[in-house]
Amino acid sequence: AYEIGLGIPAEPLFRSDCNYNDVVVVSPDVGGVARARAAAKRINDAELAIIDKRRPEPNLVKVMNVIGDVSGRTCIIVDDMVDTAGTLCQASDILKEKGANKVVAYATHAVLSGAAIKNITNSTLDEVVITNTIPLTDKAMTCPKIRQLSIAPTLADVIRRISEEQSVSSIFVDSK
Repeated sequence: AYEIGLGIPAEPLFRSDCNYNDVVVVSPDVGGVARARAAAKRINDAELAIIDKRRPEPNLVKVMNVIGDVSGRTCIIVDDMVDTAGTLCQASDILKEKGANKVVAYATHAVLSGAAIKNITNSTLDEVVITNTIPLTDKAMTCPKIRQLSIAPTLADVIRRISEEQSVSSIFVDSK
């Protein structure tokens, strides 16, 4: 899920970090369109692009096409998790081929299994921003393309609001 746990979304944390100009939010696949559309709406009503991909067999992705204009733009890919990073790396490749200036991926959970760190390091991705819901290995922590955001302030705010009998959902609805 695109949440840090207990129904708490990561999107406000990512949104507050996303300080880029000329942004287009990209769904890495058709299944993530609703998540990307919601993120785009909250990131200054940014435009949306979709990567149409095919999986001929499990763990094998063939990227087919980009729906939307990414030329000269900063592409923000939003996803729930990064496992091997194969999809993200292929998505970045096609976005750069279509003229994207920068490709930044935001993902809630960083599983980073197998060759993920090598894939990210050798990719056209400019940056992968993840939360600390899953501890990073030393290798992941030293990867110059990976940046981790702490969920601690969000959790502290939720705990405070519950303690003071205030609305928790307003954190996510009212923020920017």
